[in-house]
Amino acid sequence: MIQAMQILQLSSLDLAERIEQELTENPFLEVEEASEERSEDGGPNVKDEPEPDGVERMLEELERYERDFGDGTRVRAASSEEGDRKYEAMQNTPDLEQSLAEALLLQIAILELDERQRTIVEYLIWSLDGRGYLTEEREDLALALSGELEEPVSPQEIEATLVQLRAVSHPALGARDLREALLLQLDSRGYGDGLVRALVASHLSDIEGNRLPRIAKATGSSIDEVKDAVDVIRTLDPSPGAEYGEARGAIITPDVLVEEIDGSYVVRLDRERTPALCVSPTYRKMLAQAERGDGVREWVKKRLESARWFIDSVEQRQSTLQRIAESIFRRQEGYLERGVAGLKPLRMQEVADEVGVHISTVSRGVSGKYAQTPRGISPLKFFFTGGTEKDTGEVESQAGVKERIRQIVGEEDPKKPMSDDQIAASLEERDGIRIARRTVTKYRKALGLPSSSQRRAY
Repeated sequence: MIQAMQILQLSSLDLAERIEQELTENPFLEVEEASEERSEDGGPNVKDEPEPDGVERMLEELERYERDFGDGTRVRAASSEEGDRKYEAMQNTPDLEQSLAEALLLQIAILELDERQRTIVEYLIWSLDGRGYLTEEREDLALALSGELEEPVSPQEIEATLVQLRAVSHPALGARDLREALLLQLDSRGYGDGLVRALVASHLSDIEGNRLPRIAKATGSSIDEVKDAVDVIRTLDPSPGAEYGEARGAIITPDVLVEEIDGSYVVRLDRERTPALCVSPTYRKMLAQAERGDGVREWVKKRLESARWFIDSVEQRQSTLQRIAESIFRRQEGYLERGVAGLKPLRMQEVADEVGVHISTVSRGVSGKYAQTPRGISPLKFFFTGGTEKDTGEVESQAGVKERIRQIVGEEDPKKPMSDDQIAASLEERDGIRIARRTVTKYRKALGLPSSSQRRAY
């Protein structure tokens, strides 16, 4: 049961890796050929069994396997066919992006640096945070570097080294904070003076709060002049190191496929990555050839039991996930037809009751798994959501309420944006959804929508 629960939690990619591992470690587990017919008892037909001398050779091979690899925790050498498959997989695996430090170390190769300068620049590179900022005080950096070099390092030498680094990378790399990063970029663009530089130097918080009239009054400029200056600032990069990234985004492989066929929605699993497994019939000859007391019988039975349990666990995983997915999309057909607006409130307990399993089984079954639907790819957990009762007695999902808030904000007059109270009133008037202002605020923030004062256009 523990093994079955563990396998149920695996995504299709993780399951494929686990199957590959089991095929490597257990000689009695093999992939069932598509052309292979099933016997009357439901199991695979016994293949042509090897001749006695072939069995003896297999016994010798298995004895050597047991001697070299014991309980299977060590990895045996791959066959040429396995090597080809692994090589192909490696060829098709996306490479990781370079980290910020790794990318910069390659870029400084074009600089003509002596040993001292290279030590300083490499130390500074490894001291950058993920945004490309160097937040430590220059005096502290100089002190730390002085302990690694024969001659002391001054803060001025730190700054000079940063100038060299910026020349081959980003003009704001190594800035102390956002203000300095923006100012460095303005310097590189020739904005040595004027309204744009004044806004960065003294009015960043007002820009963030969209308080343009206050900026205009303080600088003696018109609203249009302030808006033009803000537009220039928006073209600057707030995170000089973000363009490098640590790694590529994870590749999502859906486990569940939902397709519309002849007006009906069909739910199925992606079985291409999950081969059909069977027990190799060679164990029968091996048991017949084995002598009592030589340990072969016990070894064979142990491996045979492990293969059967693994096959049952994989089949149980597929069956459980199929039934859970069917139950989910039977209730969420409105989403398939209308998108997020058609999403209904759904609790895991409802699916567990229909499928006839414990709620923890449903939780494990949907964990880390995705469904490909006519509306796009979404996590299975996305379809479990709470709800709000409407005036009509119907229940609207939280995702549906959020989508309606997004629509209301998108349709508002940008010069007179709606407050959260007004949004709540609009929800009740248009859709019969009655929620408190603080709930609107919570959902708005979750959607990444700014407040009404920040949304206002001048």
